Amino acid sequence: MLGMWRSVFYLLLIVGLSASCKRLPDVQGKGEAFLQGVWNQDSIANADKLLNYTQHKFKFTCDSFYVDLTTYSKVNYHADSCFNGGVWKEYAKGVYEVRGDSLFLEGTYTKANYKQKVSGCYQIGRYLKAFYIKSSEPGKLNLVSLGNQRACDLVLKESIICTPKAL
Repeated sequence: MLGMWRSVFYLLLIVGLSASCKRLPDVQGKGEAFLQGVWNQDSIANADKLLNYTQHKFKFTCDSFYVDLTTYSKVNYHADSCFNGGVWKEYAKGVYEVRGDSLFLEGTYTKANYKQKVSGCYQIGRYLKAFYIKSSEPGKLNLVSLGNQRACDLVLKESIICTPKAL
């Protein structure tokens, strides 16, 4: 009798666990339609007065992002071999999510070809950024970094239509 109840218990446990699992799709998500494209930060307000600043070039395709970061610095925070006269580039890729009025980017720092970067100058490892979406209209996107409260005013350079790819 006990053996029968044990079998029933295990059967119910398996059914319950399988019902609570949700299979994720085998394709990437569609992301947000208003973000799809290549966006450049053409200028930085008061750049001449800042000790350092970073210009962004984003590419949003489906639920993925790629970002080129060009940093200008009057102060050397890195080894002399990395300072490069105060101008250097970094790259990152990952996935994004829009929740309410916020844009969350989660990815990794990469080399220029968007392959994982495990050593070298500047940033390595996780790229985690969040922006407040101040405004969005066709061709213009105004973000504010939640990390340093700097504006990131972007202009659409190229539209992209999301075609989800297999994972």
